[in-house]
Amino acid sequence: MTAVYRNATIYKDGILSVRNVTVREGHLVFIDQLGPEAELTDHCLILPGLADVHVHLREPGFSYKETIRTGTMAAARGGYTAVCPMPNLNPVPDTAEHLQEELSIIRRDGLIRTIPYGAITKGEKGEELADMEEMADSVCAFSDDGRGVQSDDMMRRAMQKAAGLHKLIAAHCEVNSLLKGGYIHDGRYAREHGHKGICSASEYEQIARDLALAKETGCSYHVCHISTKESVDLICRAKADGIDVTCETGPHYLLLCEDDLQEEGRFKMNPPLRSREDQAALLEGIKDGTIDMIATDHAPHSAEEKAKGLAGSAMGVVGLESAFALLYTHLVLPGVISLERLLTLMIDNPKKRFGLDTGDDFTVFETATPYVIDPAEFASMGRATPFAGWEVKGRCLLTVCRGKVVYQDGQR
Repeated sequence: MTAVYRNATIYKDGILSVRNVTVREGHLVFIDQLGPEAELTDHCLILPGLADVHVHLREPGFSYKETIRTGTMAAARGGYTAVCPMPNLNPVPDTAEHLQEELSIIRRDGLIRTIPYGAITKGEKGEELADMEEMADSVCAFSDDGRGVQSDDMMRRAMQKAAGLHKLIAAHCEVNSLLKGGYIHDGRYAREHGHKGICSASEYEQIARDLALAKETGCSYHVCHISTKESVDLICRAKADGIDVTCETGPHYLLLCEDDLQEEGRFKMNPPLRSREDQAALLEGIKDGTIDMIATDHAPHSAEEKAKGLAGSAMGVVGLESAFALLYTHLVLPGVISLERLLTLMIDNPKKRFGLDTGDDFTVFETATPYVIDPAEFASMGRATPFAGWEVKGRCLLTVCRGKVVYQDGQR
């Protein structure tokens, strides 16, 4: 295929420039003078492939929710060329043998670069360290995502082992004893509608513990999907103290809060949508550099699992196919952050921190024409998103990975 993009905005090495570009057989060609090409496209961004360090692709073990094939197609449709799937699978990748089951499916069905996590503990049960050393060369980091490691000593040992292997620990931070059956934020909405709440302390207290352990062990530490103002403050102070810590938040925590909740499963995720004050702190965190990256926590479930309201539905929403457009429309266009800052959060920082080599991968977005987010169009098997019906700009036209077109708008 050949496509010509006139006056396209190019992002490379942290710098934006405007060029005329031809894409021919999966490669970019910069041109000064446009010839008589029949089809020219304006108002385009040409970017290195996006990177998401927190996704759930559900294989092996839960292919009724998502598969490596459908999940990586969803990622390509959203402009991503690198994703890191979490280990809450069956079997859990806690040994080299179990990890190979996931890797074999990735090699067979993955459409983009897919670098998995290894588990921190056997079965993600928090009782015995996983075989971290045997998996280290094949994983992006270690995580028990979906579960916080409850034992201080177990997390200390994990961090010591990871530090020796020069690998990251990426932590889902949650103190189980503080959950008390909650499933949305313990705030105004929960009180007014009779729901059980999850307190903010269940997140930030474990972050505080882990930061102390990271300082003690010298481990490189990454905090998953932060959602509270206290978490932002703790991480800001830890960075000032010289602790090797990074963190992520998700599009839904930046664009929504508990005031936006509806009595539908598509508004239920873990951690939950917090208060407006928490949302404001997260926005400030992406502006000032406290928050290093934005990850979708793409977490597909079956329609049945998400059809039981806030109380009964499974935790998790999908996000790969809408993240860039939402953030471009609602953060960049209104001037909340610059385009360069968004690209640092979605490309540069995740690749640098997680050692993701994406070569000459690139993606093309058209930014002038508004469209409506319609889950029925998703490549993902998951359809639950709180952003259904939102109008956005930033449709992905083309994604190229390893010199191969893996997604082209209008083709499935």
